[in-house]
Amino acid sequence: MRGRAILGLLLGVAVAAGSGCKKKNEVDPGAFKAALNNYLGAKRTCLWDAPIKFPVQADTKDDEQTKQFDALTDAGMLNRKPEEKKRFLVGSKQVNDYDLSDQGRSQWTADAGQPGYGNFCYGHAEVTSIDGYTPASDDATQYTVSYHYATNNLPGWANSAEMKTAFPRLNDVSAPQQGTANLVKSSDGWVVQRAQPSSGE
Repeated sequence: MRGRAILGLLLGVAVAAGSGCKKKNEVDPGAFKAALNNYLGAKRTCLWDAPIKFPVQADTKDDEQTKQFDALTDAGMLNRKPEEKKRFLVGSKQVNDYDLSDQGRSQWTADAGQPGYGNFCYGHAEVTSIDGYTPASDDATQYTVSYHYATNNLPGWANSAEMKTAFPRLNDVSAPQQGTANLVKSSDGWVVQRAQPSSGE
């Protein structure tokens, strides 16, 4: 009987140790979500992939060149001024000069490294779900996390049918998209080391 009691005691200690180890390696998906939202919150979602410069001039006959600027003009972000541009030996052509309006300047995100350049930004992505996570090693201080994200609550100027036609990405930003990220445990909690969306943010 005494041997059985000792054996039972040892088994109990082993189970307790095993469950304690499991708890130590357990993670909170909510902590991953908070870390990812903190990371995404610092990254603004904008109309163009790269900053552009204003004022800008566009040929009125080139719809591809003017449709985005015209949509922004109708949204109140730009002022449009028709001009006639003289060309050497071949007469002239009609162009539009576009520049930021007062309303546009209030929404414009200037590029500190390039005077005159900037972008119209309309929000930032937020995590809608944590789909899975895999530890990089047994110490569980680094995880690869898969998640879905979306950009909601578009400002009024970015939410018109004309703007969504001129900038097709505006149609998709509120639909959940998939991404993956590497998160590392630090003294301040989980930190995003690298994130890779499945498509452009």
